[in-house]
Amino acid sequence: MVVNELRQKLAAGQLVVGSFIYIPSAKLTEIISLIGFDFMVIDMEHGPLDIGLAEDMVRAAEWAGATPIIRVPHNSPHLILRALDMGAMGLHVPEINDAEGARAMVASMKYGPEGQRGLAGVRAAKYGFKGSLAEYAAAANRETLAIAHIENVKAVENLDDLLVIEGIDVYFLGPTDLSNSLGIPGQTKDPLVVEMVEATINRIVSAGKVAGCITADDKAARRYIDLGVLYLATHAIKHMANGSRAFIEEARS
Repeated sequence: MVVNELRQKLAAGQLVVGSFIYIPSAKLTEIISLIGFDFMVIDMEHGPLDIGLAEDMVRAAEWAGATPIIRVPHNSPHLILRALDMGAMGLHVPEINDAEGARAMVASMKYGPEGQRGLAGVRAAKYGFKGSLAEYAAAANRETLAIAHIENVKAVENLDDLLVIEGIDVYFLGPTDLSNSLGIPGQTKDPLVVEMVEATINRIVSAGKVAGCITADDKAARRYIDLGVLYLATHAIKHMANGSRAFIEEARS
């Protein structure tokens, strides 16, 4: 297993910037990765991706120099196993709301003795052709990033319990889902949502943990970075659309 450069950057306190991609296209993944993002989050929760195409998107991100991350649809051992076996260097796992769920996530992502992930000569292990499976398992436990989604009021309420779970590398805030759990879906600029997101980031950073967040807004991104967010995600497709729209408006004016 290759060294996870994304993990090294985060350990050194460096900001990393990536993009979610939910359109089922290896070519588009390759193009967006070549822009210069540190990582790509291949979205299997909200995107219409099947497992075979997701694997091709992992390859495309790798080739273009971006660390491939997968967002699985659910905190399920079966889904986590398949995503990691295809070669993802980390996982976004949604709805980590309590310590039990967090421990289950880590156990599903780690080989023994740290967890319960099944071991085989899969793509992530170079099909068993390079090095032993024992060497691969140790490297995978060391290098794979576990990214827990804090996207529900329950998770915020249980944050102190979540922050002491061994094996979680990034605590990732989802403002849109938080707004939904607060009963104001989509209203991410509502003061209640803004205050909860910022206060939660402060708690994560104060605990010495890595905070992550997502935004397509430049000002919000700067605010999150100033608060200490090191793992920043966006939607490259939104930026492409905004740039194209601005070009059309300028041309027509």
